[in-house]
Amino acid sequence: MTERPSPVRDASGRPESEQQPLPPARFAYDRQTWKEIAHLLANLPLALLGFTYVAVVLFTGGMLTLTVIGFPLLAAGLVGARQLGKMERARARALLNVEVAEPSPLPLRGGRDGFFPQLWQALKDPVGWRTVLYDFIRLPWGILTFTIALTSLFVLWPVLPFIARGLTNADRAMVRGLLSPSDELERRIAELESDRGVVVDTAAADLRRIERDLHDGAQARLVNLAMGLGLAKEKLLEDPDTAASMVAEAHGEVKLALQELRDLARGIHPAVLTDRGLDAALSAVSSRCTVPVKVTVDLLARPVAAIEGIAYFTVSELLQNVSKHSAAKSASVDVWRSDDRLLIQVRDDGRGGASMDGGTGMQGLADRLDAVDGLFVIDSPRGGPTTVTAELPWRDRTPGQG
Repeated sequence: MTERPSPVRDASGRPESEQQPLPPARFAYDRQTWKEIAHLLANLPLALLGFTYVAVVLFTGGMLTLTVIGFPLLAAGLVGARQLGKMERARARALLNVEVAEPSPLPLRGGRDGFFPQLWQALKDPVGWRTVLYDFIRLPWGILTFTIALTSLFVLWPVLPFIARGLTNADRAMVRGLLSPSDELERRIAELESDRGVVVDTAAADLRRIERDLHDGAQARLVNLAMGLGLAKEKLLEDPDTAASMVAEAHGEVKLALQELRDLARGIHPAVLTDRGLDAALSAVSSRCTVPVKVTVDLLARPVAAIEGIAYFTVSELLQNVSKHSAAKSASVDVWRSDDRLLIQVRDDGRGGASMDGGTGMQGLADRLDAVDGLFVIDSPRGGPTTVTAELPWRDRTPGQG
């Protein structure tokens, strides 16, 4: 019977399939040791490249900030520094087995934000500045590691694997500390990019709704009104009674069209909210609810119009849900300020069971609040009661703002 070949084992007696990605340093020169030596020998030329780039481009740009071209040159230098950092991360992955995530790209959107906002975004880029610091401190370290590695190849070669491991561990620490993305910053950038998409989608959906309401409602009614008045004009001399009846119908159509336009305007931004604030606006919207609603607004000042509008439409949609789905006998709305947050709580004594995926628009409300750094929490057990808490950032209204 043919014997099964034994697995290939390394010097420590372990099968090759069980070896760790980063083997321990030992006297034998293995593949990882040669990678580390290559990294140390490459430190000097790459450190010279990085230091020269920082000295020429960024120091020149910094000195020229007293002139017009200084800030754009400095911003361009920081963008270029990102590419040096990308090269160093790739070298660390290839030679040091260090997995370092790539930072998010600068949020420059093809000039849509204007030149100066993009310039400021590049100037305050933390990734670029950390790469500049990395390249600045690498020159003395590169000279030291290159000299030690090259000398040890001829003089201290028996212990070079241990020397290389110690020196490259310092390299690993520098790469992780200065070239890794900031977890909190990257998370926040990702959230803001996602929230921006939600805001854009929500605005587009609102515009489509307004267009549809205008086309199917007031516009169609006004077209019929124009046609009716045209027919009445033709019959004015021949049949005054019929013409008078048609004018009366047209008058009724005008009233309906005006009411539809008022409802549409209220859906965009009610005049009472602009003129009198949340207390009056929420009292008005609660009066249209099918169940009695107690409204309590405890605000000494008004927030900015954007936050005030989101608060109004949040309560308005929640009260619509109370009317349509809750089977409640009463409800309440409480609005107050706590430090730098605006809090809203809507309660009802209905049957409960409300959820984000219940088809009542709750998820849409949560997305809208999340887009402005707000919170949306539902507590609605089966059988009720239901309590919905919304939280928005408070920003003071500037003098003269409507």
